[in-house]
Amino acid sequence: MSDTKQSPEDLAILERLNLDYVEADQASDATRFSELLAEDFVVQTPGVTRNREEFLEYIAKPRPFKDLAVHDVKVRILSDVALIHGRSTYTMLADGAEQE
Repeated sequence: MSDTKQSPEDLAILERLNLDYVEADQASDATRFSELLAEDFVVQTPGVTRNREEFLEYIAKPRPFKDLAVHDVKVRILSDVALIHGRSTYTMLADGAEQE
């Protein structure tokens, strides 16, 4: 599948939404996440699957990390879907370990 024409305006909007997602995660902002997530949202992390409601409850709790940042972000628009790939880094509060 080839990328659809990607206007600078569309890319800017998607990049901003991605940053909103990251900032909401760092800030435990379940309200902002509730605006961003689809009603049928599901997230899978190692050993855990959460639906939208479970994720919003989880995200509302204080985050166990600080300095969450994204790097090497690439936005691709494919028809009416966009894929955002990137890398994140953060520092664990418990032991100061840097994670990626």
